[in-house]
Amino acid sequence: MAEKPRDEHESRVHESFDSLYEQARVRGRLDDAGRDALEKLRTAAAARNGEALRTGLKALRDEHGWLYRELASHPRLANLLDELALLGL
Repeated sequence: MAEKPRDEHESRVHESFDSLYEQARVRGRLDDAGRDALEKLRTAAAARNGEALRTGLKALRDEHGWLYRELASHPRLANLLDELALLGL
């Protein structure tokens, strides 16, 4: 389980990823490898670690295409990733 958020940004990141996990179409298909990939992304996004975020997104796209599409189409996560990209992460 993920660590408790320390600030507003981390809280937003954790809430956004939690809302993806709660979607029935994701929850029903998510395996351990996909869950691990999402947790790496959550950690990178919460830490504002651009390199780890880019690496994680590429790995998710290459290894878990369906999950990457779900993440990219999820409104809260897509907005969060856009904001991070605008910050240069």
